[in-house]
Amino acid sequence: MPEVNRRRFLQLAGGTAAFTALSESIAKAAAIPAGYHRGTIEDVEHIVVLMQENRSFDHYFGALRGVRGFGDPHPVTLDNGKSVWHQSDGTKELLPFHPEADDLGMQFLEGLPHSWPDGHAAYNGGKYDKWVPAKGATTMAYLTREDIPFHYALADTFTVCDAYHCSFIGSTDPNRYYMWTGFTGNDGKGGGPVLGNDELGYDWTTYPERLEKAGISWKVYQDIGDGLDAAGSWGWISDAYRGNYGDNSLLYFNKYRNAKAGDPLYDKARTGTDARKGEGFFDQLRADVKGGKLPQVSYIAAPEAFSEHSNWPSNYGAWYISQVLEALTSDPKVWAKTALFITYDENDGFFDHLVPPLPPRDAGRGKSTVDVGPDLFAGSSTHVAGPYGLGPRVPMLVVSPWSKGGYVCSETLDHTSIIRFMERRFGVEEPNISPWRRAICGDLTAAFDFSRKDSKPADLPDTDAYEPPDKDRHPDYKPTPPADPKLPKQERGLRPARPLRYAPWIDGSVDPKAGKFTLTFASGKKAGASFHVTSGSRTDGPWTYTTEAGKSVSDTWNSAYSNGSYDLTVHGPNGFVRVFKGPGKTAGPEVTARHDGDDIELTFTNKGSRTAELKLTNGYGGRPRSIRVRPGATVRHTVDLGASRRWYDLTVSDADGSFLRRFAGHVENGRVGVSDPAIARA
Repeated sequence: MPEVNRRRFLQLAGGTAAFTALSESIAKAAAIPAGYHRGTIEDVEHIVVLMQENRSFDHYFGALRGVRGFGDPHPVTLDNGKSVWHQSDGTKELLPFHPEADDLGMQFLEGLPHSWPDGHAAYNGGKYDKWVPAKGATTMAYLTREDIPFHYALADTFTVCDAYHCSFIGSTDPNRYYMWTGFTGNDGKGGGPVLGNDELGYDWTTYPERLEKAGISWKVYQDIGDGLDAAGSWGWISDAYRGNYGDNSLLYFNKYRNAKAGDPLYDKARTGTDARKGEGFFDQLRADVKGGKLPQVSYIAAPEAFSEHSNWPSNYGAWYISQVLEALTSDPKVWAKTALFITYDENDGFFDHLVPPLPPRDAGRGKSTVDVGPDLFAGSSTHVAGPYGLGPRVPMLVVSPWSKGGYVCSETLDHTSIIRFMERRFGVEEPNISPWRRAICGDLTAAFDFSRKDSKPADLPDTDAYEPPDKDRHPDYKPTPPADPKLPKQERGLRPARPLRYAPWIDGSVDPKAGKFTLTFASGKKAGASFHVTSGSRTDGPWTYTTEAGKSVSDTWNSAYSNGSYDLTVHGPNGFVRVFKGPGKTAGPEVTARHDGDDIELTFTNKGSRTAELKLTNGYGGRPRSIRVRPGATVRHTVDLGASRRWYDLTVSDADGSFLRRFAGHVENGRVGVSDPAIARA
């Protein structure tokens, strides 16, 4: 590994005082008001994508105030009856832990397995309980505000997405193919499907090619390393402080590899700064901003040392992000029209507790109102069959004049959402994105408020200590999990929440003669959704269900497999939960729930022969209420959610607990809300 001294580091950084400007970059970006013309997405003239490496959401932001992290009040329950946080290595349990190393944000934390085989081993058919055997104990390690204050400051100043998933259960390249092309060659054409970092040369069409054809300007900003050709590994070189770490995955497509100077695919994807000649990483980006030449779509690929790959310090990446912000805000008029997406290609091997939406693999494991075929890999001699994704959650920070205010956006998203935002803005469609992903993943517009024209000051972290103590590659730091694991505490407090389009409902129905129980799933009129179903009395699950906007799907469980009863829990988007417990061969009460304005309406019916005496309790406070339903009768009751900011957690049960319904979630009304108060309590 070539040694990099301080002078060379500062030279590569562009001649700036490397780490003293971090805070100022956030403050400057936050102080510039939006360029307001139409008050719509049309005001965004420049989209910039910085995709970093290998961090999961819980690993970075599980402790962040007001997001669905360690304080999640409704984690999935595993087959052993414990929450998803309790991952076992086969002999003992591990929970998320904070490594004991000083200055963790500057540690060279060990990298973990993150390929198709170990990813599917961790998922374990959707049971999500084999993370430690598949990834190692460090999978449960996490960072805090004290470790990565710059990342937390970005989240507190702009908008963080806490339901953004990587697209693929596996490594870097396939995830980047989803971001750059909408899939990983799932149709088997052009050299796909690509399930690993094979980089053999592919022939399907990329989204930048579609932009080029439509006359939309685009460019990749990168350092060329030893040359962006096969001899230089397309920018992936031994010197970690130069090149692009191979993260410009467009260069794994033959059209780009075969392009010559003068061809747009060459000029826009195979050129960049040359650190060997003393050029700074951000010279071209800054020059284009100041010269009025910033493209409509820009992609940025960092050198290895600054990519936030887990065996490089997170705060090296913080410095790099700050320099991107400095360049983009060097002309305030340009920044006023720019949206920057900062995300991560995959989770490395780091655990995230939110079970991702998955397409049902067959009729025995769920249903969908939309075709899921393109999202299922049939298996091969080298790779097990399974869904391509979604993968675990990764961080997504939406940094722009229209996303200020420290918001959380909890819409289900993945890397194809970046393309879909571009689709919305420029009208260039990407046909590779599957119907299933379009049904359940949003287009990132929910993270923006295009009507806002104000600015907001930022609380800035002290970043003077981010300068590397030396400029070399260090041995991996392998943390030791604590002997007495405990679930970590999440920062207290609420966070403003962006309005979403969800209005899901799920109804249950008993057929006592057949001894069967049916659930009907719907996501509402305006947005599709995926639902994850587990059972507390059987182990042949879980099951997954997808409903497009405005549609529903039903499925039936035979209670004979559960000793004559049913015990099903459903998880959906943004903390949506439904629990159904009861006898499978006895007619009796039923309860349905519907979002109603700012409140929720419960409808009680009774098909039994006896009067049902039920108790209604609210997890967000208030006195229990008795509900009496005579045989054949219907009773309606509206629950006022004003005190809980439109969040609810309602339980209906009978005296002996044999019948139980639980309804939890958030009522959307098109207005800004707040994060789940139950997270703050936890």
